[in-house]
Amino acid sequence: MTNPTEHALPANSMVESHEVDFGCTVMELRKLMELRSSDGIDQINVHYGGVTNLCSRLKTNPVEGLSGNPTDLEKRKQVFGQNFIPPKKAKTFLELVWEALQDVTLIILEIAAIISLVLSFYRPPGEENEQCGLPVSSPEDEGEAEAGWIEGAAILFSVIIVVLVTAFNDWSKEKQFRGLQNRIEKEQKFSVIRNGHIIQLPVAEIVVGDIAQIKYGDLLPADGILIQGNDLKIDESSLTGESDHVKKSLERDPMLLSGTHVMEGSGRMVVTAVGINSQTGIIFTLLGASEGEEEEKKKKGKKQGVPENRNKAKTQDGVALEIQPLNSQEGIDNEEKEKKVTKLPKKEKSVLQGKLTRLAVQIGKAGLIMSAITVLILILYFVIENFVIHRRPWLAECTPIYIQYFVKFFIIGITVLVVAVPEGLPLAVTISLAYSVKKMMKDNNLVRHLDACETMGNATAICSDKTGTLTMNRMTVVQAYIGDTHYHQIPSPDALVPKVLDLIVNGISINSAYTSKILPPEKEGGLPRQVGNKTECALLGFVTDLKQDYHAVRNEVPEEKLYKVYTFNSVRKSMSTVIEKPSGGYRMYSKGASEIILRKCNRILDKKGEVMPFKNKDRDEMVRTVIEPMASQGLRTICIAYRDFNDGEPTWDNESEILTELTCIAVVGIEDPVRPEVPEAIAKCKRAGITVRMVTGDNINTARAIATKCGIVTPGDDFLCLEGKEFNRLIRNEKGEVEQEKLDKIWPKLRVLARSSPTDKHTLVKGIIDSTVGEQRQVVAVTGDGTNDGPALKKADVGFAMGIAGTDVAKEASDIILTDDNFTSIVKAVMWGRNVYDSISKFLQFQLTVNVVAVIVAFTGACITQDSPLKAVQMLWVNLIMDTFASLALATEPPTESLLKRRPYGRNKPLISRTMMKNILGHAVYQLTVIFFLVFAGERFFDIDSGRKAPLHSPPSQHYTIIFNTFVLMQLFNEINSRKIHGERNVFAGIFRNLIFCSVVLGTFISQILIVEFGGKPFSCTKLTLSQWFWCLFIGIGELLWGQIISTIPTQSLKFLKEAGHGTTKEEITKDAEGLDEIDHAEMELRRGQILWFRGLNRIQTQIKVVKAFHSSLHESIQKPKNQNSIHNFMTHPEFAIDEEVPRTPLLDEHEEENLDNPTSGTRALLLDGEVTPYANKNNNAVDCSQVQIVASHSDSPLHSLETSV
Repeated sequence: MTNPTEHALPANSMVESHEVDFGCTVMELRKLMELRSSDGIDQINVHYGGVTNLCSRLKTNPVEGLSGNPTDLEKRKQVFGQNFIPPKKAKTFLELVWEALQDVTLIILEIAAIISLVLSFYRPPGEENEQCGLPVSSPEDEGEAEAGWIEGAAILFSVIIVVLVTAFNDWSKEKQFRGLQNRIEKEQKFSVIRNGHIIQLPVAEIVVGDIAQIKYGDLLPADGILIQGNDLKIDESSLTGESDHVKKSLERDPMLLSGTHVMEGSGRMVVTAVGINSQTGIIFTLLGASEGEEEEKKKKGKKQGVPENRNKAKTQDGVALEIQPLNSQEGIDNEEKEKKVTKLPKKEKSVLQGKLTRLAVQIGKAGLIMSAITVLILILYFVIENFVIHRRPWLAECTPIYIQYFVKFFIIGITVLVVAVPEGLPLAVTISLAYSVKKMMKDNNLVRHLDACETMGNATAICSDKTGTLTMNRMTVVQAYIGDTHYHQIPSPDALVPKVLDLIVNGISINSAYTSKILPPEKEGGLPRQVGNKTECALLGFVTDLKQDYHAVRNEVPEEKLYKVYTFNSVRKSMSTVIEKPSGGYRMYSKGASEIILRKCNRILDKKGEVMPFKNKDRDEMVRTVIEPMASQGLRTICIAYRDFNDGEPTWDNESEILTELTCIAVVGIEDPVRPEVPEAIAKCKRAGITVRMVTGDNINTARAIATKCGIVTPGDDFLCLEGKEFNRLIRNEKGEVEQEKLDKIWPKLRVLARSSPTDKHTLVKGIIDSTVGEQRQVVAVTGDGTNDGPALKKADVGFAMGIAGTDVAKEASDIILTDDNFTSIVKAVMWGRNVYDSISKFLQFQLTVNVVAVIVAFTGACITQDSPLKAVQMLWVNLIMDTFASLALATEPPTESLLKRRPYGRNKPLISRTMMKNILGHAVYQLTVIFFLVFAGERFFDIDSGRKAPLHSPPSQHYTIIFNTFVLMQLFNEINSRKIHGERNVFAGIFRNLIFCSVVLGTFISQILIVEFGGKPFSCTKLTLSQWFWCLFIGIGELLWGQIISTIPTQSLKFLKEAGHGTTKEEITKDAEGLDEIDHAEMELRRGQILWFRGLNRIQTQIKVVKAFHSSLHESIQKPKNQNSIHNFMTHPEFAIDEEVPRTPLLDEHEEENLDNPTSGTRALLLDGEVTPYANKNNNAVDCSQVQIVASHSDSPLHSLETSV
């Protein structure tokens, strides 16, 4: 049996001899990981003699892990492969050059240049003929005529430069993205046990046989088998499409797959497959193989092998984006499905890109009309003058000369178009974003989706977590209530009864994740390092402060001895651990939010450690006298309790029965100090017109106290602080549905949402985004660190995940990762976002001034003098200054604090404001006046020969050289004016902070001197005298003075000025969205995640889609009765195309509904050796083996080895 990934496995004799060292081969382990639930358990028990035996075969210790010996690790990598999936090959530089050449304008230019070249070498016999309307050429003109080819060659040369610059920019961008991706992959670490120590290891270093610690929020980096688990639930939707969380346990289903998410619980697993041999890797390899074969097929033009539906990944920047079915032979059904798939509406671009695209199209249309009119007028002028006024006959031998004139006119027309179309816009946006992203890395913002950077500039609201973002996430217990006494400092151990002390130490040490621990400080005199959950670390620190040792307790009760663990989740808001007592019976320790645990307590320990009854009135009294005073000081209150079960074993799954009748041991107050820099950052946000809201799981008093310290709420403000329950009561109707109208009354004043669940966070974010209360739609940023923050992060316009405390799931749902978990970094992101917007506006202001002037000059010049004062090559040089260099100079302006002193622009604010329009038209008037004066009176002013109406191949004149030189110098000084777009007078402010700007301006000036003095024929230039140079410079500097005059004119008085580059209106979105079941403006307006840098997310999305394609292919290998419709088939329907939302469980179609009545209908899954495996009857995977017939599989079918993981 062949396998598509076999070529990737080392197959030499050395490896085979190594394989003998281990008790199982790669292929055996791969086959094992394809099994699910009971089949997997059977295979492990029958074939390997249980998990422990499997570990010994893999030469690993389930408790101590691998030894970490380098030779052993190397051997494992050789035999079982590395935990690395090779990325798709990047585009080569030549491919990028070819793509840049596809630009329509450049193609037209190339054609014009080639025609010009060909005609310049053609010497017709009638050239000397005066009848053709040409002056008889003098001997010195002969040499000039010989140089006629130079113009065509120069245009071609300019085109090559433009193409190379574009290609280089794309190449460096792709390289940057890959570097970023590699950096993220290197940063992704996982807890592994080596030599008895838990260490954080880069994911790529994990090998088969490693013992990995898994916990809530992890993204599994490799396939493995569970050794020990506590209440473990996994989200396998990325591989199977099933949205239900799968419970994992040694008895029921110990198979853990790479790319899946741990949603609850914790445990340990032995790694059995890594890299291309893991389930994720197999799918990736098949994807790569199918792509390669598809290309081969296209080359051969023949269809071979079994009919199958292949999937090809469209990639951008080396990252798979979307997968669309290619034409297959699966019959009409599939073709229809494909049609449906292609009809799915594309998502809108991001706000800025939407505005830019519309503006570019408008400008392009205007340019096209202008260039067409220019060509038409030139040709008509020539024809009328020669054949109507001079009544010359059209002679056959003159035809090539006339054609040469027409080509010249055509080139002038193209030149007008080239200058009019602002093809530098995409370049400016790319440079600005790429530059910002690189710089934001230094400001602790790791941007994953480029458009998030620019959207952040429009943010009007930030919904922030409290812990770790606004506070330091360095938690310490500062108060305690033990045995009827409220200690305002940590008590000495002598003050406590030994029995109570013992319960506190055991209750904390055992009932916390064993991954949470306190390590000695890195530097002498520093604070001890907290590893793991910070609240648990605070409690462990409390144990240490009581002069006790939690390690001793954990050594006595290792993780394997824990009888049952109820891990913390957002619903429980508590954690409980059950252990067996040596004397028989069980003891359960619980800890959690004080008001939640106290509600479940009916007894409490007094001063002597005796158990006393704890009634409702006692609880209310305790809340009033202990918990509220602690909370009002901003402390988080945690209650520690226990319960003994002495009458036999209870039903552990009945959680509500278990978590009652607890005995309260102590209540502690944990302080998490506010970060010192946060109040200032929040004040900046308020000045910038951004509302900050705190969404936290803490109680209302703690939350309000912290919000006041941060400055989110200030005394005397009209604001709301709500708890989750109250919030839901106010916004939901009797049926429990959220009503937007009710929500609109709450959110504008809401500042603190306490005791909130992740659903509340999502509801709030969605409500603010969908609201139509203000004149502008709100742009919301959200911070999150937990797995359950995923939906809110995804829904928000910009999702910030915590780089340190955040789980992998949160990071994947986010757009930007805060590498220091600090709120001030969000403020920096706002600054950079606004800066991107301003940079592009600066570039537009500069570019459009040049466009307006150049187009009018070329147009009028051509119509009046039949020759553009600015030649094609000169125009291309101007274009290069405008597009490439100016975008580099203006798009790399560093942000300043002043950006935070204005309100957000809003989604519908035009790109070109009235002030900018005033600047553009004002400078255009100055430049046009100067140029027309020079064209029509320049020769008299400078006392030189006129360059107007020169014959076809005449040498360059000083007259037109001065015009070109003045034009370029005016642009150069106007570039300095363009640094300010809000009418500021000082255009030089901060100019030396931007070295790129200074070097571009200087570089362009030096290049201009060289072009004028040594450019000669190709640039249609001739040398100028010193006085002429000074005049050009003087006129250029006049731009700066003129800029001051323009800024004194009040914009309000110029009512006739229009704005340009508006955003997309809601009506237009609605029109675009016809055919969508639900119109979500947030989703429509923001193209979410076009470039997915995280390998994890990239993998998962690809998997979902690929698995679906494979499911549809399976039908070819399985003959099935007519009434049976496989779940595989129904998962490939286009209605279920994965949008970048949380995977949804698809609805059954009509066939399925009919089938539900038929008890024999079910699902099949084909395994490697062609057998059909019945699964546990769960997630509608019911199977009736008698109904299934297998066709003998073809060994040459690449789908024969397909692994389905439904």
